[in-house]
Amino acid sequence: SGFNSIGHMDAMSRSRHQIGHYKEGEEFIQNVFHVLSQILTGKEKSNLAICWLQYEISKVIQCLQAKKKKKLKAQGRKSKKLAKNFLKAPDNRNNLSLWKLYAYLEWLLGNTDDSRKVFDTALCTAGTGGLRSAQLCSLSLLYAQLEVEVLESIEGAVMSRAVHILTKLTENGPYVPYSGQVLPVNVLKARKTYEHALQDCLSRAPVSDQDQVNATDQLVNLVGCYALFQYLTVGIDAAVLIYTQASEKLEASGSQNCENTGENSGILNFPTALEAVTLLHTNLLRFHMKISVYPLNPLREALTEALKRYPSNQSLWRSYIHIQRKSHSASKARRFFDSVTRSSNSLEPWLFAIQAEQMRKKLTEKVQRADVGEIHCTIPETGLTNRIVALFEHAVQSENGTHCPLLWRMYLNFMV
Repeated sequence: SGFNSIGHMDAMSRSRHQIGHYKEGEEFIQNVFHVLSQILTGKEKSNLAICWLQYEISKVIQCLQAKKKKKLKAQGRKSKKLAKNFLKAPDNRNNLSLWKLYAYLEWLLGNTDDSRKVFDTALCTAGTGGLRSAQLCSLSLLYAQLEVEVLESIEGAVMSRAVHILTKLTENGPYVPYSGQVLPVNVLKARKTYEHALQDCLSRAPVSDQDQVNATDQLVNLVGCYALFQYLTVGIDAAVLIYTQASEKLEASGSQNCENTGENSGILNFPTALEAVTLLHTNLLRFHMKISVYPLNPLREALTEALKRYPSNQSLWRSYIHIQRKSHSASKARRFFDSVTRSSNSLEPWLFAIQAEQMRKKLTEKVQRADVGEIHCTIPETGLTNRIVALFEHAVQSENGTHCPLLWRMYLNFMV
């Protein structure tokens, strides 16, 4: 029709229907993937397969969020077929990143046992790289994280499948699937191995640029595995300690590097490593608060510190908005949004500030209209409306905001 959006715009809703993937946009994207897959070869083709599968997974997640069971079934069939075809290609048979995405896809579709089989197969065929292999660490970390999410409480987690996975990773031997128990002596050995591996990783200086990228991935996955292992075997404080130590070391090395070279070339790609470690830290705190009683303050502090440093990280903003929704006082959050928008050129703080106020507006309207149906309340809530309009006005005047179609559409949508 000439002006349909390509892909999807999940920030907009049109009456009852969420705007999803348009037919024409979807066809265009599929054509791009098909054409590229015929042109590319070797490593590039494998990377394309990973991107394609990630795109398919994003559609499955969208169906899950919209609770569309029929669509989810059809989408799941299509995505699984694609994943299996990728893994049949001779170049991809040992590609752990693809195996990881396929296992994750099965897990999202609710096929937990099938997903475990795929994870176990991938770990068995991956060889004995142990903690030295970034891909193996990444695969084990995702498997353990998914297993932790199905735990009802942290008590007795020492015997869980997640601990088995993280313990086996340190043994450098062939992987053996979980049989229902974890030996205490193996847990003690694993803790020592993690400790030494992390010290080595933080003190090692890579030689080439490629070495730098690998070392960053390796460090982030290693810190994630070690912290999760400590969380399950000791407790939340032990896990937070690992994240704190790693972050402090990364910050120190990052600033030392700037002094030595006059620029941030970094032993590793430090900002990225630090950002990824912070994300793992805040996600673990959020999960722990969900399954047990824990104060909100450590999470709030970690998020505000991280967002000052990485104002364009959407995952961190989502977590921040999520915890602020539970608080009845909006003033602290508003002051924080205000300080971040002043000090950064990113557009994300504006978009999330607007979203937070719109959620608040929706909540107050819901409370005021409780049990009355669609009768508008006698006292309209104009304060929030004016605040949202003011935020939009300031956002579209910023350099990035002027050129952001999404922002203008949200503004028009709100005014309507």
